[in-house]
Amino acid sequence: MAKLRLLHLADIHLGIERYGRVDPATGLNSRLLDFTASFDKAVDYALENEVDLVVFCGDAYRNRDPNPTYQREFARRIHRLARNGVRVFLLVGNHDLPLSAGRANAIDIFETLEVENVVIGRKPGLYDIETRHGGVQIVAIPWLARNQILSKEEHKDKTIAEINDIFGEYLARRIEDLAGRLDPQVPSILAAHFSVMGAVFGSEKSVMLGQDIVIPRSVVSNRAFDYVALGHVHKHQVIGNYPLVVYAGSLERIDFGEEGEEKGFVVVDLEKGAAEYRFQPVAARRFLTIEVSAEGDDPTEEILAAIGKQSLEGAIVRLFVKTTPDREPKINDGEVRRALKDAYCLATISRQVDRKTRKVIAGDLIEEMLPLEALELYLKAKQYAPERRKLLLEYADRLMGEGLNDSH
Repeated sequence: MAKLRLLHLADIHLGIERYGRVDPATGLNSRLLDFTASFDKAVDYALENEVDLVVFCGDAYRNRDPNPTYQREFARRIHRLARNGVRVFLLVGNHDLPLSAGRANAIDIFETLEVENVVIGRKPGLYDIETRHGGVQIVAIPWLARNQILSKEEHKDKTIAEINDIFGEYLARRIEDLAGRLDPQVPSILAAHFSVMGAVFGSEKSVMLGQDIVIPRSVVSNRAFDYVALGHVHKHQVIGNYPLVVYAGSLERIDFGEEGEEKGFVVVDLEKGAAEYRFQPVAARRFLTIEVSAEGDDPTEEILAAIGKQSLEGAIVRLFVKTTPDREPKINDGEVRRALKDAYCLATISRQVDRKTRKVIAGDLIEEMLPLEALELYLKAKQYAPERRKLLLEYADRLMGEGLNDSH
């Protein structure tokens, strides 16, 4: 039997438009064009390199109710693969899942229209797929809502931790049962959308820890599978080797929490008993954080010097300035903003003013401070660890930015 070539990708998240603007040529948000450009790189690769099967491991859109434009852009690319003879397997992720069981999910339309060469992994199950170079078996575990357990009478008084344990045990049994049905002569993969213990979480997951169900690695490291394709965690990583257990990661950077992460998709050459993979990067939009300590006689010049050391073109930029109360009035905001004009988008300029003599948060004191300054002072007073403070400040900045966007 010839080797099969798979392309594994996940977490496209069409519809995230923060830091974008209207593209005059298309009328679309420029960030949507970023996401579709990265998606196009994966599609182009599949068509140019004889890929037999594209395995998409969930989260096509930002949310479960994508607007028609996002649906059109996703469908265009799936149709381009399908009409050229590439089989496509679409797994349902948490962002694709409707709130109630009776509603369609965001990718059901492909099944309803019986689009040739496209298979939907809506429920846990075993799917036999025939490709140009032979058959492959897919054990599919889409995102499963926790309310499937919570709704049962015997579990109504259990804690979230207990529910998570019960749900994890259910998934382990389901995967083991499906693995037991595999034909040992045919290549097989597990395609799943969930968190596995040992994975390094990206920014989207940082605030979900404690709420997300995390599956033990032993559950997915079943030797009945030749390759394990995962979605849900945005950082590309390999978390097991026998079999290969791989998160493809997201195709495009979502926010500054993913600033240092390489984005792309995974190409797998698969045969029974063996899989070889390589990560194929894409030119995702850059995020850039500039941090500068401006505490000298000319704080503006210190800031300009720090900006001048960076390549701003095409980057979404944020600037963190640490200064003192006596130096802050000397900062020329106009000059700083002009120095940042070559950035694709200026996300924020944040000043951290070291007011060491301030001991309380009350009255006129709080009125003088910027929101992020006030939050930082509060977190320090509560003795949060530095890394935790940094994470919370990043998300506060993100939420405030989204609030401004929504107001428009």
